[in-house]
Amino acid sequence: MHQIKSRRPRDILNEIKWKGLDIEHCTIYYIHRGAPGDTKVIGFSSLRTIGRSFFETTGGTAIPYHRILRIDHDGIRVYEKK
Repeated sequence: MHQIKSRRPRDILNEIKWKGLDIEHCTIYYIHRGAPGDTKVIGFSSLRTIGRSFFETTGGTAIPYHRILRIDHDGIRVYEKK
């Protein structure tokens, strides 16, 4: 198993994408007002693009990185907002 070295959300997502890690085992939790607990959970396969200031979902929604609460990969928490 590959240990993720990056610390910032954008860098973590890029590392998962470009290092050929198993994207099916990546889960992203982010602030989504109106959702239960104001949190929405998506899999990496729901990402269309990883931009400079935000990522875009396959549904066309742009999510700024500062709204990411946590990222899990292979059952391990690799990022958690402080």
